[in-house]
Amino acid sequence: MKISIFWFRRDLRLEDNTGLTAALGSGYPVMPIFIFDTNIIDELPADDPRTSFIYQTLSSINDELKKSGSSLHVLKGDPETVLKKLISAREIGAVYINKDYEPYAIRRDNAVEAILRSKHIPLHGYKDQVIFEEGEILKPDNKPYTVFTPYKNRWLHRFYESSLNGSIKNEPIFKGFHKVISPFPIPDEIGLKESNIKVRPYDLSVIPEYAKYRNLPAADKTSYLSPHLRFGTKSIRSVVSEALKWNPAFLNELIWREFFMQILFNFPHVVTGNFKPAYDDVQWRNNEKEFDMWCKGETGYPIVDAGMQQLNETGYMHNRVRMITAGFLCKHLLTDWRWGEAYFAEKLLDYELSSNNGNWQWAGGTGCDAAAYFRVFNPETQQKKFDPQNEYVKRWVKDFGKSGYPKKIVDHDFARQRAISTYKDGIKKRPYK
Repeated sequence: MKISIFWFRRDLRLEDNTGLTAALGSGYPVMPIFIFDTNIIDELPADDPRTSFIYQTLSSINDELKKSGSSLHVLKGDPETVLKKLISAREIGAVYINKDYEPYAIRRDNAVEAILRSKHIPLHGYKDQVIFEEGEILKPDNKPYTVFTPYKNRWLHRFYESSLNGSIKNEPIFKGFHKVISPFPIPDEIGLKESNIKVRPYDLSVIPEYAKYRNLPAADKTSYLSPHLRFGTKSIRSVVSEALKWNPAFLNELIWREFFMQILFNFPHVVTGNFKPAYDDVQWRNNEKEFDMWCKGETGYPIVDAGMQQLNETGYMHNRVRMITAGFLCKHLLTDWRWGEAYFAEKLLDYELSSNNGNWQWAGGTGCDAAAYFRVFNPETQQKKFDPQNEYVKRWVKDFGKSGYPKKIVDHDFARQRAISTYKDGIKKRPYK
Protein backbone atom coordinates (compact mmCIF):
# COMPACT_ATOMS: atom_id res chain seq x y z
CA MET A 1 0.00 0.00 0.00
CA LYS A 2 1.35 3.42 -0.94
CA ILE A 3 1.44 5.82 2.02
CA SER A 4 2.37 9.39 2.89
CA ILE A 5 4.71 10.15 5.76
CA PHE A 6 4.28 13.06 8.11
CA TRP A 7 7.50 13.80 9.98
CA PHE A 8 6.96 15.48 13.34
CA ARG A 9 9.76 17.84 14.39
CA ARG A 10 9.01 21.16 16.11
CA ASP A 11 5.23 20.70 15.83
CA LEU A 12 4.33 18.12 18.46
CA ARG A 13 0.54 18.35 18.36
CA LEU A 14 -2.35 16.92 16.39
CA GLU A 15 -4.50 20.05 16.25
CA ASP A 16 -3.89 23.11 14.03
CA ASN A 17 -0.86 21.48 12.45
CA THR A 18 -0.44 22.79 8.92
CA GLY A 19 1.75 20.07 7.45
CA LEU A 20 -0.17 17.26 9.13
CA THR A 21 -3.47 18.60 7.83
CA ALA A 22 -2.04 18.71 4.30
CA ALA A 23 -0.73 15.14 4.61
CA LEU A 24 -4.10 13.85 5.79
CA GLY A 25 -5.66 15.39 2.70
CA SER A 26 -3.14 13.81 0.33
CA GLY A 27 -5.27 10.79 -0.56
CA TYR A 28 -2.81 8.27 0.89
CA PRO A 29 -2.91 6.84 4.44
CA VAL A 30 -0.53 8.85 6.62
CA MET A 31 2.20 7.26 8.71
CA PRO A 32 3.29 9.80 11.36
CA ILE A 33 6.92 9.49 12.45
CA PHE A 34 9.32 11.16 14.85
CA ILE A 35 13.09 10.75 14.66
CA PHE A 36 15.27 11.22 17.73
CA ASP A 37 18.11 12.82 15.79
CA THR A 38 21.42 11.45 17.05
CA ASN A 39 23.21 14.50 15.64
CA ILE A 40 21.39 16.42 18.39
CA ILE A 41 20.67 14.07 21.27
CA ASP A 42 24.18 12.54 21.31
CA GLU A 43 25.37 15.99 22.43
CA LEU A 44 22.94 16.05 25.37
CA PRO A 45 22.87 14.18 28.69
CA ALA A 46 20.57 11.15 28.80
CA ASP A 47 18.34 12.93 31.33
CA ASP A 48 18.11 16.26 29.49
CA PRO A 49 14.72 17.69 30.53
CA ARG A 50 13.89 18.77 26.98
CA THR A 51 14.24 15.29 25.53
CA SER A 52 12.21 14.00 28.49
CA PHE A 53 9.48 16.47 27.57
CA ILE A 54 9.61 15.45 23.92
CA TYR A 55 9.31 11.77 24.85
CA GLN A 56 6.34 12.41 27.15
CA THR A 57 4.62 14.52 24.49
CA LEU A 58 5.15 11.85 21.84
CA SER A 59 3.70 9.26 24.20
CA SER A 60 0.56 11.39 24.61
CA ILE A 61 0.23 11.79 20.83
CA ASN A 62 0.60 8.04 20.41
CA ASP A 63 -2.13 7.40 22.99
CA GLU A 64 -4.48 9.67 21.06
CA LEU A 65 -3.71 7.98 17.75
CA LYS A 66 -4.24 4.50 19.19
CA LYS A 67 -7.86 5.41 19.95
CA SER A 68 -8.48 5.44 16.18
CA GLY A 69 -6.38 2.37 15.39
CA SER A 70 -3.21 4.23 14.42
CA SER A 71 0.09 4.96 16.12
CA LEU A 72 3.20 7.12 16.05
CA HIS A 73 6.38 5.53 14.71
CA VAL A 74 9.28 6.67 16.90
CA LEU A 75 12.73 6.15 15.42
CA LYS A 76 16.29 7.04 16.34
CA GLY A 77 19.35 7.80 14.24
CA ASP A 78 20.65 10.18 11.60
CA PRO A 79 17.54 11.42 9.74
CA GLU A 80 19.06 10.76 6.31
CA THR A 81 19.86 7.16 7.21
CA VAL A 82 16.49 6.59 8.87
CA LEU A 83 14.56 7.91 5.89
CA LYS A 84 16.62 5.85 3.44
CA LYS A 85 15.56 2.73 5.35
CA LEU A 86 11.93 3.81 5.29
CA ILE A 87 12.07 4.41 1.55
CA SER A 88 13.51 0.96 0.92
CA ALA A 89 10.95 -0.76 3.18
CA ARG A 90 7.72 0.99 2.07
CA GLU A 91 6.09 2.47 -0.98
CA ILE A 92 5.93 6.17 -0.19
CA GLY A 93 3.90 8.67 -2.18
CA ALA A 94 5.15 11.82 -0.46
CA VAL A 95 6.77 13.14 2.73
CA TYR A 96 5.24 16.09 4.55
CA ILE A 97 7.00 18.40 7.03
CA ASN A 98 6.59 21.74 8.68
CA LYS A 99 9.55 23.96 7.86
CA ASP A 100 12.36 24.72 10.30
CA TYR A 101 14.51 27.78 9.80
CA GLU A 102 17.64 27.07 11.85
CA PRO A 103 20.90 26.48 9.92
CA TYR A 104 21.27 22.81 10.89
CA ALA A 105 17.63 22.09 10.06
CA ILE A 106 17.95 23.74 6.65
CA ARG A 107 21.03 21.64 5.81
CA ARG A 108 19.31 18.48 7.05
CA ASP A 109 16.12 19.12 5.08
CA ASN A 110 18.04 19.93 1.90
CA ALA A 111 19.92 16.64 2.21
CA VAL A 112 16.69 14.74 2.86
CA GLU A 113 14.99 16.38 -0.11
CA ALA A 114 17.86 15.29 -2.37
CA ILE A 115 17.50 11.69 -1.20
CA LEU A 116 13.75 11.74 -1.77
CA ARG A 117 14.11 13.40 -5.16
CA SER A 118 16.44 10.61 -6.29
CA LYS A 119 13.55 8.20 -5.62
CA HIS A 120 10.97 10.53 -7.23
CA ILE A 121 9.30 11.17 -3.85
CA PRO A 122 8.22 14.79 -3.27
CA LEU A 123 8.96 16.58 0.00
CA HIS A 124 6.22 19.07 0.89
CA GLY A 125 7.18 21.76 3.42
CA TYR A 126 4.72 24.07 5.17
CA LYS A 127 4.88 27.20 7.30
CA ASP A 128 3.69 26.32 10.79
CA GLN A 129 5.85 27.61 13.66
CA VAL A 130 5.55 31.27 12.63
CA ILE A 131 2.92 33.64 11.34
CA PHE A 132 5.35 35.14 8.82
CA GLU A 133 8.52 33.45 7.61
CA GLU A 134 11.60 34.79 5.85
CA GLY A 135 10.82 36.88 2.81
CA GLU A 136 7.30 37.82 3.92
CA ILE A 137 8.13 40.88 6.04
CA LEU A 138 10.58 43.02 4.10
CA LYS A 139 11.50 46.67 3.80
CA PRO A 140 10.34 48.61 0.72
CA ASP A 141 13.69 47.78 -0.94
CA ASN A 142 12.99 44.05 -0.36
CA LYS A 143 15.80 43.74 2.18
CA PRO A 144 15.24 42.22 5.64
CA TYR A 145 14.56 44.46 8.60
CA THR A 146 17.30 44.79 11.20
CA VAL A 147 15.44 47.13 13.57
CA PHE A 148 12.51 45.78 15.52
CA THR A 149 9.95 48.63 15.56
CA PRO A 150 9.56 49.05 11.77
CA TYR A 151 9.55 45.24 11.47
CA LYS A 152 6.75 45.04 14.04
CA ASN A 153 4.75 47.74 12.31
CA ARG A 154 5.04 45.97 8.97
CA TRP A 155 4.22 42.63 10.62
CA LEU A 156 1.03 44.05 12.14
CA HIS A 157 0.01 45.69 8.86
CA ARG A 158 0.44 42.42 6.98
CA PHE A 159 -1.39 40.48 9.67
CA TYR A 160 -4.45 42.71 9.76
CA GLU A 161 -4.80 42.78 5.98
CA SER A 162 -4.64 38.97 5.84
CA SER A 163 -7.18 36.34 6.90
CA LEU A 164 -4.73 34.40 9.09
CA ASN A 165 -6.74 34.90 12.23
CA GLY A 166 -9.57 32.78 10.85
CA SER A 167 -7.51 29.71 9.88
CA ILE A 168 -7.10 27.99 13.26
CA LYS A 169 -8.09 24.31 13.38
CA ASN A 170 -8.52 23.62 17.09
CA GLU A 171 -9.81 20.07 16.79
CA PRO A 172 -7.39 17.24 15.91
CA ILE A 173 -8.12 15.22 12.77
CA PHE A 174 -7.96 11.42 13.09
CA LYS A 175 -9.35 10.41 9.71
CA GLY A 176 -6.71 9.42 7.19
CA PHE A 177 -3.98 7.90 9.36
CA HIS A 178 -2.36 4.59 8.43
CA LYS A 179 -4.13 1.90 10.50
CA VAL A 180 -1.07 0.18 11.92
CA ILE A 181 -0.16 -0.09 15.61
CA SER A 182 3.59 0.07 16.19
CA PRO A 183 5.19 -0.63 19.57
CA PHE A 184 6.08 2.59 21.37
CA PRO A 185 9.66 2.46 22.67
CA ILE A 186 10.51 2.72 26.35
CA PRO A 187 13.08 5.43 27.26
CA ASP A 188 15.94 2.95 27.66
CA GLU A 189 15.53 1.80 24.06
CA ILE A 190 16.24 5.35 22.90
CA GLY A 191 18.94 6.01 25.49
CA LEU A 192 16.86 8.45 27.52
CA LYS A 193 16.38 8.86 31.25
CA GLU A 194 13.60 10.81 32.91
CA SER A 195 14.68 14.22 34.17
CA ASN A 196 13.84 15.69 37.56
CA ILE A 197 13.36 19.06 35.86
CA LYS A 198 9.92 19.39 34.27
CA VAL A 199 8.36 21.59 31.63
CA ARG A 200 5.39 23.32 33.21
CA PRO A 201 1.97 23.49 31.54
CA TYR A 202 1.33 26.79 29.80
CA ASP A 203 -1.17 29.24 31.30
CA LEU A 204 -2.74 31.73 28.91
CA SER A 205 -4.95 33.17 31.64
CA VAL A 206 -2.10 35.57 32.52
CA ILE A 207 -2.24 37.31 29.13
CA PRO A 208 -4.76 40.04 30.09
CA GLU A 209 -2.47 41.30 32.90
CA TYR A 210 0.83 40.59 31.19
CA ALA A 211 1.82 44.25 30.85
CA LYS A 212 1.19 44.82 34.57
CA TYR A 213 3.32 41.94 35.82
CA ARG A 214 5.84 41.32 33.04
CA ASN A 215 8.74 42.94 34.93
CA LEU A 216 7.94 41.58 38.40
CA PRO A 217 9.63 38.19 38.82
CA ALA A 218 8.22 37.57 42.31
CA ALA A 219 4.65 37.71 40.98
CA ASP A 220 5.18 34.53 38.92
CA LYS A 221 2.63 35.74 36.37
CA THR A 222 4.38 34.37 33.31
CA SER A 223 2.63 32.08 30.85
CA TYR A 224 5.33 29.36 30.77
CA LEU A 225 4.44 29.21 27.09
CA SER A 226 7.89 29.46 25.52
CA PRO A 227 8.89 25.75 25.67
CA HIS A 228 5.52 24.88 24.17
CA LEU A 229 6.14 27.22 21.24
CA ARG A 230 9.68 25.87 20.94
CA PHE A 231 8.50 22.28 20.57
CA GLY A 232 5.17 23.06 18.94
CA THR A 233 2.87 21.62 21.59
CA LYS A 234 0.88 24.84 21.18
CA SER A 235 0.06 26.46 17.85
CA ILE A 236 1.47 29.96 17.34
CA ARG A 237 -1.75 30.89 15.53
CA SER A 238 -3.91 30.07 18.54
CA VAL A 239 -1.60 32.05 20.85
CA VAL A 240 -1.61 35.09 18.58
CA SER A 241 -5.39 34.87 18.48
CA GLU A 242 -5.51 35.04 22.29
CA ALA A 243 -2.99 37.89 22.41
CA LEU A 244 -5.03 39.90 19.91
CA LYS A 245 -8.06 39.60 22.15
CA TRP A 246 -6.34 40.44 25.41
CA ASN A 247 -3.00 42.19 25.30
CA PRO A 248 -0.85 43.94 22.66
CA ALA A 249 2.18 43.77 24.97
CA PHE A 250 2.07 39.98 24.89
CA LEU A 251 1.68 40.03 21.11
CA ASN A 252 4.76 42.23 20.97
CA GLU A 253 6.84 39.43 22.51
CA LEU A 254 5.58 36.97 19.91
CA ILE A 255 6.63 39.37 17.15
CA TRP A 256 10.10 39.66 18.74
CA ARG A 257 10.36 35.88 18.40
CA GLU A 258 9.72 36.06 14.66
CA PHE A 259 12.02 39.07 14.29
CA PHE A 260 14.95 37.09 15.68
CA MET A 261 14.03 34.08 13.54
CA GLN A 262 14.30 36.11 10.35
CA ILE A 263 17.53 37.70 11.56
CA LEU A 264 19.03 34.23 12.00
CA PHE A 265 17.79 33.10 8.59
CA ASN A 266 19.01 36.17 6.71
CA PHE A 267 22.25 36.69 8.66
CA PRO A 268 23.43 33.19 9.62
CA HIS A 269 26.87 34.51 10.62
CA VAL A 270 25.29 35.58 13.93
CA VAL A 271 25.42 31.95 15.12
CA THR A 272 29.12 32.35 15.86
CA GLY A 273 29.82 36.04 15.21
CA ASN A 274 28.70 39.52 16.12
CA PHE A 275 25.88 40.93 14.05
CA LYS A 276 27.80 44.22 14.06
CA PRO A 277 31.44 43.73 12.96
CA ALA A 278 32.34 46.96 14.77
CA TYR A 279 32.40 44.90 17.98
CA ASP A 280 34.79 42.23 16.70
CA ASP A 281 37.75 43.94 18.39
CA VAL A 282 36.21 44.36 21.84
CA GLN A 283 38.71 42.77 24.23
CA TRP A 284 36.70 40.42 26.43
CA ARG A 285 38.33 39.48 29.74
CA ASN A 286 36.81 35.95 29.75
CA ASN A 287 37.88 35.17 33.31
CA GLU A 288 36.97 31.50 33.83
CA LYS A 289 36.70 31.77 37.63
CA GLU A 290 34.31 34.71 37.38
CA PHE A 291 32.27 32.93 34.72
CA ASP A 292 31.96 29.90 37.00
CA MET A 293 30.76 32.14 39.85
CA TRP A 294 28.18 33.66 37.50
CA CYS A 295 27.01 30.20 36.41
CA LYS A 296 26.58 29.08 40.01
CA GLY A 297 24.85 32.30 41.10
CA GLU A 298 27.64 33.42 43.43
CA THR A 299 28.35 36.95 42.18
CA GLY A 300 27.30 38.79 45.34
CA TYR A 301 24.55 40.59 43.44
CA PRO A 302 21.31 38.99 44.73
CA ILE A 303 19.11 39.59 41.67
CA VAL A 304 21.78 38.07 39.39
CA ASP A 305 22.34 35.12 41.72
CA ALA A 306 18.60 34.51 42.10
CA GLY A 307 18.17 34.32 38.34
CA MET A 308 21.04 31.91 37.85
CA GLN A 309 19.92 29.66 40.68
CA GLN A 310 16.36 29.61 39.35
CA LEU A 311 17.77 28.62 35.95
CA ASN A 312 19.97 25.87 37.38
CA GLU A 313 17.20 24.37 39.50
CA THR A 314 14.23 24.67 37.15
CA GLY A 315 15.33 25.42 33.57
CA TYR A 316 13.38 28.68 33.68
CA MET A 317 14.37 32.29 34.29
CA HIS A 318 12.10 35.33 34.34
CA ASN A 319 12.53 37.53 31.27
CA ARG A 320 13.50 40.70 33.15
CA VAL A 321 16.07 38.74 35.13
CA ARG A 322 17.47 37.24 31.92
CA MET A 323 18.24 40.77 30.76
CA ILE A 324 19.93 41.60 34.07
CA THR A 325 22.03 38.43 34.27
CA ALA A 326 23.08 38.58 30.62
CA GLY A 327 24.00 42.26 30.80
CA PHE A 328 25.96 41.62 34.00
CA LEU A 329 28.05 38.86 32.39
CA CYS A 330 28.84 40.85 29.25
CA LYS A 331 29.41 44.27 30.76
CA HIS A 332 30.26 43.91 34.46
CA LEU A 333 32.51 40.90 33.89
CA LEU A 334 33.41 41.64 30.25
CA THR A 335 32.77 38.04 29.28
CA ASP A 336 32.07 37.21 25.64
CA TRP A 337 28.31 36.88 25.09
CA ARG A 338 28.94 33.52 23.39
CA TRP A 339 29.93 32.01 26.75
CA GLY A 340 26.63 33.02 28.31
CA GLU A 341 24.66 32.03 25.23
CA ALA A 342 26.14 28.53 25.39
CA TYR A 343 25.32 28.17 29.08
CA PHE A 344 21.72 29.27 28.56
CA ALA A 345 21.48 26.86 25.60
CA GLU A 346 22.48 24.05 27.94
CA LYS A 347 20.03 24.97 30.70
CA LEU A 348 16.96 26.72 29.29
CA LEU A 349 13.87 24.58 28.73
CA ASP A 350 12.74 27.03 26.07
CA TYR A 351 16.11 27.21 24.33
CA GLU A 352 15.66 28.39 20.77
CA LEU A 353 18.74 29.34 18.78
CA SER A 354 17.33 32.50 17.21
CA SER A 355 15.89 34.01 20.39
CA ASN A 356 18.81 32.98 22.58
CA ASN A 357 21.32 34.39 20.13
CA GLY A 358 19.33 37.54 19.46
CA ASN A 359 18.78 38.33 23.12
CA TRP A 360 22.39 37.64 24.10
CA GLN A 361 23.66 39.89 21.34
CA TRP A 362 21.12 42.48 22.47
CA ALA A 363 22.47 42.30 26.03
CA GLY A 364 26.08 42.38 24.84
CA GLY A 365 25.48 45.36 22.57
CA THR A 366 26.75 43.46 19.51
CA GLY A 367 23.45 42.62 17.84
CA CYS A 368 20.86 44.30 15.68
CA ASP A 369 18.71 46.80 17.53
CA ALA A 370 20.83 46.09 20.62
CA ALA A 371 21.23 47.84 23.96
CA ALA A 372 23.95 50.43 23.43
CA TYR A 373 27.33 49.47 24.87
CA PHE A 374 27.20 52.37 27.35
CA ARG A 375 23.88 51.14 28.76
CA VAL A 376 25.02 49.16 31.80
CA PHE A 377 22.26 48.01 34.15
CA ASN A 378 22.95 48.51 37.86
CA PRO A 379 21.79 45.19 39.39
CA GLU A 380 21.03 46.78 42.74
CA THR A 381 18.86 49.46 41.14
CA GLN A 382 17.10 46.79 39.09
CA GLN A 383 16.42 44.76 42.23
CA LYS A 384 14.97 47.75 44.08
CA LYS A 385 12.75 48.60 41.12
CA PHE A 386 11.49 45.14 40.15
CA ASP A 387 11.81 43.15 43.39
CA PRO A 388 11.40 45.84 46.06
CA GLN A 389 10.45 43.41 48.85
CA ASN A 390 13.20 40.96 47.87
CA GLU A 391 10.58 38.22 47.44
CA TYR A 392 12.13 36.79 44.30
CA VAL A 393 15.63 37.01 45.70
CA LYS A 394 14.69 35.27 48.96
CA ARG A 395 12.94 32.50 47.04
CA TRP A 396 16.07 31.52 45.13
CA VAL A 397 19.09 32.74 47.13
CA LYS A 398 19.09 30.60 50.24
CA ASP A 399 21.87 32.53 52.03
CA PHE A 400 20.61 36.00 51.13
CA GLY A 401 21.25 38.39 54.03
CA LYS A 402 23.38 35.84 55.88
CA SER A 403 27.07 36.01 56.72
CA GLY A 404 27.90 33.29 54.22
CA TYR A 405 26.58 35.21 51.22
CA PRO A 406 29.38 36.04 48.75
CA LYS A 407 30.90 39.49 48.52
CA LYS A 408 30.34 41.42 45.30
CA ILE A 409 32.48 39.98 42.55
CA VAL A 410 33.09 43.49 41.22
CA ASP A 411 32.07 47.05 42.14
CA HIS A 412 29.34 48.37 39.86
CA ASP A 413 30.78 51.85 39.27
CA PHE A 414 34.21 50.43 38.48
CA ALA A 415 32.76 47.74 36.20
CA ARG A 416 30.59 50.26 34.37
CA GLN A 417 33.49 52.55 33.53
CA ARG A 418 35.69 49.59 32.56
CA ALA A 419 33.01 48.26 30.22
CA ILE A 420 32.40 51.61 28.52
CA SER A 421 36.11 52.19 28.06
CA THR A 422 36.73 48.66 26.72
CA TYR A 423 33.84 48.81 24.26
CA LYS A 424 34.86 52.27 23.09
CA ASP A 425 38.45 51.17 22.49
CA GLY A 426 37.28 48.12 20.53
CA ILE A 427 34.92 50.09 18.34
CA LYS A 428 37.64 52.63 17.46
CA LYS A 429 39.62 49.84 15.80
CA ARG A 430 36.77 48.87 13.47
CA PRO A 431 34.17 51.64 12.90
CA TYR A 432 30.70 50.33 12.24
CA LYS A 433 29.31 51.08 8.80
